Amino acid sequence: MQPSPVVLLAALALPFLGAAATPLVHRALGERTAYYAAAVAAVSFALLAGEYGVALAADPAASGVTFEWIPALGVSFTLYLDGLSLLIGFLASGVGVLVFTYSGGYMHGEPGQAKYYATLLAFMGSMLGVALAADLVALFVFWELTSVTSFLLIGHYQRTDSGRYAARKSMLITVSGGLFMLVGFLILAFVSGQSAELARTFTLVGTPDSLIANAEAVRAALESRGLLVPVIALVAVGAATKSAQIPFHIWLPNAMEAPTPVSAFLHSATMVKAGVYLVGRTRPLFLPEAAVPDWMLIVATLGLVSMTVTAILAVGATDIKELLAYSTASHLGLIVAGYGLATEYGAETGAFHILNHAVFKATLFMVAGIVAHEAGTRYMPEISGLRKELPITAGITAVAALGMAGVPPFNGFYSKELLFEATYEIAHTQGGLFWLYPAIAVFGSVFTFLYSIRFLMLFFGEKPDELHAHRPPLAMLAPPLLLAGIATYIGLGGIAGTFDVGVPVVGEFVAAVTASSALHAPAGFTYYVPTELSPYFLMSLLTIALGAAAYPFYDRFHRAVRRARALPVTSPNWYYDTALSGANGLSAATARVVHNGVFRRYAYTVLAAVCALALGGYVAASASLPAFTGIAVSAPLAVVLVTAVLGAVAVIRAPSHIAGVLTLSILGFMVAIFFVLSDAPDLALTQLVIETLVLVIFLLVLDKLPSWYGDLKRREVAADVLLSGTVGVTVFFTVLLSTGATAPDPIWRDIATLAPVPEEHGLWILEQGGGNNIVNVILVDFRAFDTLGEIAVVAMAALSVLTLVGMRGRGEDAGGDGPEEGGETA
Repeated sequence: MQPSPVVLLAALALPFLGAAATPLVHRALGERTAYYAAAVAAVSFALLAGEYGVALAADPAASGVTFEWIPALGVSFTLYLDGLSLLIGFLASGVGVLVFTYSGGYMHGEPGQAKYYATLLAFMGSMLGVALAADLVALFVFWELTSVTSFLLIGHYQRTDSGRYAARKSMLITVSGGLFMLVGFLILAFVSGQSAELARTFTLVGTPDSLIANAEAVRAALESRGLLVPVIALVAVGAATKSAQIPFHIWLPNAMEAPTPVSAFLHSATMVKAGVYLVGRTRPLFLPEAAVPDWMLIVATLGLVSMTVTAILAVGATDIKELLAYSTASHLGLIVAGYGLATEYGAETGAFHILNHAVFKATLFMVAGIVAHEAGTRYMPEISGLRKELPITAGITAVAALGMAGVPPFNGFYSKELLFEATYEIAHTQGGLFWLYPAIAVFGSVFTFLYSIRFLMLFFGEKPDELHAHRPPLAMLAPPLLLAGIATYIGLGGIAGTFDVGVPVVGEFVAAVTASSALHAPAGFTYYVPTELSPYFLMSLLTIALGAAAYPFYDRFHRAVRRARALPVTSPNWYYDTALSGANGLSAATARVVHNGVFRRYAYTVLAAVCALALGGYVAASASLPAFTGIAVSAPLAVVLVTAVLGAVAVIRAPSHIAGVLTLSILGFMVAIFFVLSDAPDLALTQLVIETLVLVIFLLVLDKLPSWYGDLKRREVAADVLLSGTVGVTVFFTVLLSTGATAPDPIWRDIATLAPVPEEHGLWILEQGGGNNIVNVILVDFRAFDTLGEIAVVAMAALSVLTLVGMRGRGEDAGGDGPEEGGETA
């Protein structure tokens, strides 16, 4: 069963159209543009919700909707809607409705609102694209669009240094990771074309010939070429940078410079979920049913370590948004670890915790915005006891924070319990060092419990006298209240499950999300509060007991973490700043060396680069020189060539520029005679005209220059000789290789044979050249390099003329100023 193509395209295109119309809407509605954007998001949500039943029954080999895009390269635009993509789509559009509504209160009086809402809508459309795209090219395009739009959103306060620093940092890290992912995608497509069972394809899922539908054949092709682990690593780097996994987590705390609604949207429910979505989507492709798959060693280890390290860093936070940022990275690590574990419980962990984390973390970000907006500070040591002034917000926080801590029966407990169960099962099966998996999971969860309770204590304890908070407007209170209600509903579903009573939607939906990443379709999904002491329930109880025992010492942990963070060697930020500073210094030094205003330096740079690229290309392509078959030239031709060589040698002995140019013209005219003797009169005529014209121009220019520049320094002569020799060697090899690769028959014979002209202008021309006009096809296709070279020559000539015209006045001024200034000084 396939979803409606019109509905999917409409849900995807609507946010972009809404973004384009936002400037006009803002002129008419002003700050009420927030509700216009919320309406756009609501329509996209409703369109996706209408495909709910189809998505739950999706078939990875048949449910894709394909549109032709670049057929010559085998690239199509394929959309696919299953449980996982529907969940991410719901988060992007559903949480989008709440965030836009919340923005209506939070962004009151803020500058740049038209840009803010337009960019936020474009970001939402990009996230929907990531969720729905089922081919690698479209997925990469939407992936990078989220990076670009998030760059604009994080840098919303663009006049602050911290805002610009945060935006640039997130852009550099996430885009760089995307490039690694792109390399992995290209290898995947290339290897699929090398498989005997599968043609080259960029389609990831949704068609019979897609990669996931033929996962076993693709894995076999990758393993036979030793590329399975490199491809997993490349894709993992892309996911890790987007989902802020260590050591790439450093951009997320800085990204809190963005307005709080942006943090709630990007850094809880959407952008950071793109990475875990990629892990969940590619899990069936890379995860075999082997005992210890490479996928698990890479992905599960990365997730568990990230979960633990960032949870510890969260304890050292003093800003409530910084705490939530590290917490987000930690919970994303939990999801990645779940998807990495090669058990059914692992897939359930990832699927269920995506939902739970989005619900409680978006709630807490909105709570953080309420506290900052109404109390005027985000500095945690200054905040406590807000429950009396913000009672509803305190209740919302209790539901969300206890869910984040993994306390039963709140929603986060169930997905964390699944992680404990998955790690225990792996350790019990594999033994040895795999017992570290459950140990690390418990250790990291203790710190999760600590910072969750610390966040909750913002509303309890004794309130400082100088701290006052106002009641938030309804637009800011209603969205987190609704999310807390959803979290409560999920939590109550666990209590109902204990009594074998199912609650609508949750179990069925999570089962469908799990099926998107599982190796085998799950029979169903249930969750409940345990009533017996299983090993994993004991792990949950141990986590809570250790966390409760350690909480009285929270300040000591906090100070220890901050001291450790202050050491450069343990701070990834130090490595980032040092590397960036070094790159900036290298860039400035390169500019000073290359762009020093001396023509000799420019010529050296360009010619040396061209020679290096050409010779490097020959070596990389293992080009071989044609066999030497002797010299067969006529006596007149030999005389011409010898004369040309003598003319070239005479140039370097010329006593002046005039003599040098005249001597050089001997070489040019000998080349023209060479063309005459080689039966190429058209080339000879062209050479004569060009040589004559160049000679005249040279003489006219040299008439305005000194007759001789003086003696060169020895090192300049040595450098000139070296560069000239390199250029000569490059040209020598190029001529030999190009003439050696010449087709035995002239191209006109092939054209005349294969495409007789004119009548219908030949189907062969149309099929091979893509055009009906033989002249155009020859110019732009069969002789493309010739045409490209001619265009390059014309462009360079035009640029040279433009440069000379632009420098004319500057040269006269410079030439006149020097001696006169010297004379005045003397």
